[in-house]
Amino acid sequence: MNTWLEHDKTTIPHLLSRTKEIAERHYEKIEWLPPSRYIPDLPLQTLPEKGIGAGQVLEYFEKHVASQLANSAGPRYFGFVTGGTTPAATVGDWLVTTYDQNACGSNDSIAPQIERQTIHYLKQLFGLDDDYYGTFVTGATMSNFTGMALGRQWIGEQNGIDFSNEGTMGANFSVVSGTPHSSVVKSLSMLGMGRNSLVSIETLPDREAINVTALETYLKEHPGPHIVVANAGTVNTVDFDDLEAIGELKGRYSFWLHVDAAFGGFAACSERFSHYLAGINNADSITIDAHKWLNVPYDAAMQFTRHKQIQLRVFQNSASYLGDPQVSPDYFHYTPENSRRFRALPAWFGLLAYGREGYREIVEGNCELAKHLGDLIDRNENFRLLAPVRMNVVCFTLEKESVTAGEIQRFLQLVRDDGSVFFTQTVYQGRPGIRAAISNWGTAKKDVELAYRVLVALHEKFSATATV
Repeated sequence: MNTWLEHDKTTIPHLLSRTKEIAERHYEKIEWLPPSRYIPDLPLQTLPEKGIGAGQVLEYFEKHVASQLANSAGPRYFGFVTGGTTPAATVGDWLVTTYDQNACGSNDSIAPQIERQTIHYLKQLFGLDDDYYGTFVTGATMSNFTGMALGRQWIGEQNGIDFSNEGTMGANFSVVSGTPHSSVVKSLSMLGMGRNSLVSIETLPDREAINVTALETYLKEHPGPHIVVANAGTVNTVDFDDLEAIGELKGRYSFWLHVDAAFGGFAACSERFSHYLAGINNADSITIDAHKWLNVPYDAAMQFTRHKQIQLRVFQNSASYLGDPQVSPDYFHYTPENSRRFRALPAWFGLLAYGREGYREIVEGNCELAKHLGDLIDRNENFRLLAPVRMNVVCFTLEKESVTAGEIQRFLQLVRDDGSVFFTQTVYQGRPGIRAAISNWGTAKKDVELAYRVLVALHEKFSATATV
C-alpha cells in the first residue's frame, strides 16, 4: 500500500479533528466572510508523482484555498436562490460522506428507505397528494429533465409508440410555456426533443405568468398531445401561473402538465403564500429543489410524478445483477443515475430537526426581509423596482434612462469587490436589472439593511466614475 495511504488510515481521528477545527473557524466568521470573490484563473500544475499525505493537503487547503472560497452559504449571498445549509443539514451531510452509501438498493442498507420516508415528509410539507411518486436527484435541472423525459414518453404512448424502446426519430414535439426556466430548455436539448420544440405563449401584462386564454387558444388550434410547463415561482419575480385554470384545461385538451416549482413550491409552507400553489395537484410531474429553500447542501432536488410506471419504462436499468425492474423498488430503475449519493439524509435531518414550523419561519422571514429591501429600494430615487415583491426575490434596476447590461455589470462588479453582499444581474421584460434572492435561514434584518447601504454608497461611486 502507498505509504501515505497507510499513514492516513491510522490517523483518521486526527484528520477529522483538524478538519473540524477548520470548519469551526469558518462557522465562527461565516456572518462576515465575503459572499463572492473574483479569483483569476489558477495556473495548471503537474500532478506530483509522490503525494504529501492528507494532513499536508489539509494544511495547504487552509492556507491557500479556504480564504479564496465564496461565502455562498452566508446570510448576505443574494445571488442564485441558494439557501445556506442549516446546522441539522450540515450534520446530515457530514454523515453522508462518512457512511458513503450508494442509495440505490433497497435491501442492503436503510438509506433508500430513509429516502422514501423523506419524500413522504416532503409531500406533506408541499401539500402534494399521497399518490405522487418521488425521488431525489441532483438539482432542478435533473428534476426538470426527469419530468420532461416522462412527458416525452407519455406523448409517444398517446401515439402508440414506446419512445423508450423505439426512439424518437422523426417525432414532433411541442412544449408550451410562458416563462420557462433555462434548465427546461436545456433539458429539451439533452432529451433530443430540441430547443426549437419550445413554444412561447404570451404572458399577462407586466407579469411573467402565462396568459391562460392564449394557452387555450394555442391548444385549440394545435391538437395535442403536448407538454405544458407551468411555472410556480419564476426566477426574476417569483410569479406563478394559474395552476387551477391550467388544470381545468386538461379536461378538454391533451397535454402533460409539468410544474416547475423549484423554489416556489415552498410557498406551501406558509398560509400567506400557499394560495399561489392552488391546483398543483393537477400536475403530472413536479420539480422542487432541496438546496434552495430547504437549506441543505448542494446538490439536492426532488422530482414527483403521478405516473410511476411511465417513470419505470423510461429509466429502468435492465441488468441481471440488478434484479427484475418490474418488481424492484430500487432507485436505479427510476432515476437518471445509477450511482446516487445519499442526498436525502441532510433533508431528513432538517425536516425532523425543525419541522413544518421551522420551514414556515424560514419562508415567511425571508419574504418579510425581501419586502423590506424592496420598500427601501422603492423609496430611493437612484433605483427602480421592476416588479412587485411577491415573495423572496427583489427585481430592480438603476434609475437611469436606457440603462445598459454593461452598466449593470460594472455596478455589480463594484458590489462584488466591496465584499459585503452579492447580487446577480438579469433582464426583465427587455430591461437590464438586478436580482436579490433571499433564501438563507440565517439572513436577518441587519443583513438586508447593510446590503441597502452598500447599494446606496456604491451608486454614488458608480455615478462619479461614469461622469468622469
